[in-house]
Amino acid sequence: MEFFSGIEFFLVLTMACIPAIILGVLEKSLKYYRIIASAIIIILFFSDDMRNFVFLVSFLVLELLLIKIYLRLRRKGRKPSIYRTAIALSLLPLLFCKVSEITSLSIFQFLGVSYLSFRVIQIIIEIYDGIIKEFKILDYFDFLLLFSTFSSGPIDRSRRFLNDANITLERLQYLELLGAGIQKIIIGVFYKFVLSIYIYQYVQAFANVYSPLKILEYSYAYGLYMFFDFAGYSFMAIGASYIFGIRTPENFNKPFMSLNMKEFWNRWHMSLSFWFRDFLFSRIVMVFIRKKCFKSKLTGASIAFVINMAVMGLWHGLAVQYILYGIYHGVLLAATEIYEKKATIHRRFKNEYWYKCVSWLLTINFVMFGFLIFSGEFTDIIRILISKI
Repeated sequence: MEFFSGIEFFLVLTMACIPAIILGVLEKSLKYYRIIASAIIIILFFSDDMRNFVFLVSFLVLELLLIKIYLRLRRKGRKPSIYRTAIALSLLPLLFCKVSEITSLSIFQFLGVSYLSFRVIQIIIEIYDGIIKEFKILDYFDFLLLFSTFSSGPIDRSRRFLNDANITLERLQYLELLGAGIQKIIIGVFYKFVLSIYIYQYVQAFANVYSPLKILEYSYAYGLYMFFDFAGYSFMAIGASYIFGIRTPENFNKPFMSLNMKEFWNRWHMSLSFWFRDFLFSRIVMVFIRKKCFKSKLTGASIAFVINMAVMGLWHGLAVQYILYGIYHGVLLAATEIYEKKATIHRRFKNEYWYKCVSWLLTINFVMFGFLIFSGEFTDIIRILISKI
């Protein structure tokens, strides 16, 4: 069984939703049922893979202990050394998973480890910042194990999640949420199982054909496929969350209408890009400012963009195309920041229609070339060119 794929999953989802809908209509709390239903669905998912199920259980227990220990230590003082140690320890399962991709180690390679790690790291960071002062065990399992976002997000924030998780909606409120959830699931099914599958035929047709026109066609086809496949998944995940009483945040907002690369990352996989913005990029910038690493704030921000996106690329995997993809977008974001701050033409014409059209055309081509890198076809092209030299 795979999440949001195949008849088996949707039968399980339908059966799980029926009690949730009854409880919601009766104005009963969904919290305990949501935890039980999520646990059952996840157990069914791992039923043929007990090794990774053991790794999942180990992850949950170890990270819970880490959070509880760090909470206790944080009450005694805000020591950066203990905080850094907690962050490093929380990252270990994810690091083992990534290393396992290129070795025979095969540790913590269960589906969802990346998204679970982000949630744990966020909790630790906000404990350090003094935002989170207590985190109950049931809240921990509810937040991490919500089945709809377990494997591929969207990445929620614990405080926002708990605001939804610990309230009981009135009947009309729940019915409104239920209607929106069903609508999102229908849209997601259409995106993922109709549009993305149709477009994928063109992706396959253009693959491994290295004329300039075919490469361009492949880039656009692959970019559209990635959007409809992942946006479709996200719609279904968000819709299922709604049915279980959780308003999981949106993940896409018309990304191909973006006028520059910063806007694109404010529209594409928003829960991931906002997570990196808040918990990595902004903190790198603050370190640069506090330590006076650069004379210009613009220089510091530009370098932070590259570091931020390079780490995001590594998060996708240790393959060359993911690293190049991250660095590529980091450089584009840095160039966008410098251009908007320095270029007179941008300040003069940024609100003009013709300028927006040119900006959109450049942006969409930069974006699609990025998808070419992400797909791995670009590295294959480079290898072929090198072999001919």
